[in-house]
Amino acid sequence: MGKTSVKILFRFYSDIIESWTVETLWAEIVNADKGLYKLDNIPFYASVSCEDIVYAEFDTDEKMLTYRKTVEHSGNSTIQVIVTEKNMDAQELRDQLKSLGCDYEKYSENYFVLMIPKNVDYKPIREILNDLEKQEKIGYAEPNLAENHCY
Repeated sequence: MGKTSVKILFRFYSDIIESWTVETLWAEIVNADKGLYKLDNIPFYASVSCEDIVYAEFDTDEKMLTYRKTVEHSGNSTIQVIVTEKNMDAQELRDQLKSLGCDYEKYSENYFVLMIPKNVDYKPIREILNDLEKQEKIGYAEPNLAENHCY
């Protein structure tokens, strides 16, 4: 990342891992004097989306820029997916979802997070996720679902 990028700390309670946790995300500086930053990567756990504009300030306890609130939602959505079926090819699923316009960040072979861009139709993606969840092959959560993706 260039010098116009910074890391921002997010501290929050995660329902996925059932404990307080921290995550750092890269962000582009929008206006450092006003504490405005545009997120530049897909979060694994935080309830924000890539390209959201957030307000962050330096926290003396954390010793780094720390998230305070989302100022402007990007219209992108963040979807967490965990593959629970041992024989399922997780990479094949990621490739299938990517072909529908998603991007993803892989945490482990069986856990990844989708970024649904604001201009992508979420309906066919959600149908795939719902079908696989009904078959008990995956579990998924929608920690940050944009209004344009709510059906």
